[in-house]
Amino acid sequence: MDKAGSGSRALFPKGPSFTLEDFSNKDFIVRDFVDSLAENALSQNRRSGAAQQPFDPKPLIRAFENALEGLGSLSEELQEKESELLTQVRRAEVQHDHTLDTLGRKLDQSIHQFEALDVTLNNPSTNDRGSRGEAGGNIAVQIGEKLEELDRKRRRAIDANFLIHCWLQVSETGELTSLQDIQRQGGSENKVRCAVIAHQLMRISQRLDPASWSQTNGHQRNGNLNGVNGVEKSHNTREILEKFCETLEQDLLKQFNNSYRKQNFDDMMECAKVLYDFNGGASVIAVFVNQHQFFIDRDQLITDEVAVDGETWDQLADPDAEPPGVEPSLQSLIDEVRIIMQEESFIIKRAFPYYETVLVKFIQRIFQQSVQQRLEIVLEKASTISSLAFLRSLHSSRTYIGALIEDLKAHGLTEHPEPCSAQIAQTLDQQMEELFVPYIMGNSYIDREKRSLEELFTSLLFRFNIYHSRRKKAPTGFMASLAQRTNQLMESAKDAYLERLESSDLTPTQKATMLRVARVQETDNNKNEIEVSEEEGYLTTANAKRMMTWLAESVRRTLELGSPSDTPKDVAILLNLLMMHMGQVYVETALDAAHERATSQENAKTEPDLSYLPSIRPAVTITSIMSRFISTVLIRLAESNTTVRRSMEAQSKVGIEAIEKKTNSVMKSTMDVIVNWVTKSLSQQKKLDFLPRDELDLVESLQTATCTSICLFLSRCTKLLVQSVDGHNLEVFSSELALAIQLLVFEHFKKFKVNATGGLMVTKDIAKYVATLKEWPLSKDVEAAVELLTEIGYLFIIGPEALRERSRNLAAGAAGSSSTTKKLGKADFKGFIQSRDDAKSVGVQSVLSGL
Repeated sequence: MDKAGSGSRALFPKGPSFTLEDFSNKDFIVRDFVDSLAENALSQNRRSGAAQQPFDPKPLIRAFENALEGLGSLSEELQEKESELLTQVRRAEVQHDHTLDTLGRKLDQSIHQFEALDVTLNNPSTNDRGSRGEAGGNIAVQIGEKLEELDRKRRRAIDANFLIHCWLQVSETGELTSLQDIQRQGGSENKVRCAVIAHQLMRISQRLDPASWSQTNGHQRNGNLNGVNGVEKSHNTREILEKFCETLEQDLLKQFNNSYRKQNFDDMMECAKVLYDFNGGASVIAVFVNQHQFFIDRDQLITDEVAVDGETWDQLADPDAEPPGVEPSLQSLIDEVRIIMQEESFIIKRAFPYYETVLVKFIQRIFQQSVQQRLEIVLEKASTISSLAFLRSLHSSRTYIGALIEDLKAHGLTEHPEPCSAQIAQTLDQQMEELFVPYIMGNSYIDREKRSLEELFTSLLFRFNIYHSRRKKAPTGFMASLAQRTNQLMESAKDAYLERLESSDLTPTQKATMLRVARVQETDNNKNEIEVSEEEGYLTTANAKRMMTWLAESVRRTLELGSPSDTPKDVAILLNLLMMHMGQVYVETALDAAHERATSQENAKTEPDLSYLPSIRPAVTITSIMSRFISTVLIRLAESNTTVRRSMEAQSKVGIEAIEKKTNSVMKSTMDVIVNWVTKSLSQQKKLDFLPRDELDLVESLQTATCTSICLFLSRCTKLLVQSVDGHNLEVFSSELALAIQLLVFEHFKKFKVNATGGLMVTKDIAKYVATLKEWPLSKDVEAAVELLTEIGYLFIIGPEALRERSRNLAAGAAGSSSTTKKLGKADFKGFIQSRDDAKSVGVQSVLSGL
């Protein structure tokens, strides 16, 4: 059985079996596979025993056969699958080609549509697709707007979702974890978002949690939460949100300060943007302005006293000295402000998105704190010196600060190099106005100017008024009543000066100035009894020029400090002051005094004293200067107000006419005085002066005593007249006076008998009279009338034949008309011929009968 069993195993040996995985393995190598088969066959033969059996290839053949069969079936299966796959590939290629063709057509169509849309958007007015392309463009715009709107809605929805989440978080848990996470991320956008959400949460808290806004301390019971009543709430959303906002604000301000020290303008800009969205930028503006080094340094110096030497203050209070200019400490501050404003405007422009608002606050702080405080200190110091020092300090300060304002406008500040914006220019003008409004509002400024000028005018005219208040007044009459108002004004001006000197509010410097201007000593106890000379009662143009200089300076200050709308009213006040002090108190008082002296000598028994005449010329000069200043300055400044201008014109006209009338009265009275004295002198002519007994008297005297005294008197009058009037006025007065004297002389020689020798005396007297009168500037007609006097002398010395020849050239007219004509009249000719001692002779009578 064993043999049988072993034989059966030997006859049907079982070969190795293989699967598809053995051949499909990536490590399969044919050579290694055959070697393994042979190795297996040899190992089996070795195990069979010592008896060697021949190699049996059958198992291997069977194995190969089985393998070949399997390979054949696999080959067939592969061929079938390959055919199937090839068929699928061909179908896929056909489908792919079809898809590519379709996509190509669609791409071409899309490209064509895009090009058409592009043409429509870029050239909406092209030819062939005008209306259609325009519609396409509108559609594109509408689509864009809708997309933007949808994006906004999406963002709003996201923000709303986050906002609701934050509200629920703070109201339910009392925390702001989500917002704090955003804050920790840093960055400008995140900070802005935190600020915006925090403000929105504050508004939500006011709406949904009013209890937290009404309670002050502790918890709120039986309140409402999210609009639901009856629910207990233990979190005060207001306090939580305010605390978060405060923390966020402080962090941003700290970051802003650090960036400012490092000059990191970009980071400053980000912080400023966040704080602007957070609380309108008030906190960051306050931090920037209040902590500026300029204000810190100036706050330490603002209490410093005004350090100016006494000489400068004395010059400021001296009306005859030029103003020294702006006070040095104020000037230093203004110069520093100019530099700081220009430098800081550059920083503000780069550090703040709302730079104009910041610049406005910075300007307000500088002017309202530093400039205003220093200005108040300077003006307060000036007011303790004198009223004029205060006015000059106010004017110089206003001028210097005004120059600063104009420089800043021209510089442009944040708009440099262009001029500054309208808002900044308005702010600068407003600060300028607010600085000086307390000093110029209402009538306060013009009242100061008026008081200052009144003090100076009354001081300057004090001795003049003292003199005229003591002079002996003329008897009461018509002209005295006209001068009554002038005398009252003079007395009131003198009393006002004395009263002001005793005033308690008068500063020592101001009192010293008033005494110096009035030329009065402090040691004079009774200043109303001081000694004054006659010269101090005369008019002088020097005093008038000083008064006009003071007034011009006051007008300049008024024009620059006052409001343009108030200028007409202010100059009207100054005009009234000028007309009263210079016109009435000064000029008219002097003219009244001259008129009183002239009228008092009209019937004088001794030769009249005309020494008052030289006061006429300064009166005319002063009046001319005053009139010119009024018409060219004061009235022109009042042209904007027709009513005030007309009132000023009428007032000046009345005042000038009053002076002119008084001047004419003085000259008329002077002429009466001269004529009356000449008349009186002629009346003292002796009857025998022109009937000398022999020629010895003629040799001893060139003229009669009467003629000599009259001519000497007229020569003295000529010197005084030349000093009093000139030009056309002197010619008119001289001509009128010469005619009056010519008439007196003309009639005078009709009253005396004249012999042949006396005729020579008459000729000499008349020649002297004519020579004296011709020294004056006469008109041609008057000069011809004076020359007519020479004809009288010839009538007394020529013979009958010469008289007959002269009688043929006589002028027709009544007696006395010859004095105003170039020819002698028949009546006057007859009168003079009858005064000859040989008038009854045959020759002379024949001439008279021939008339």
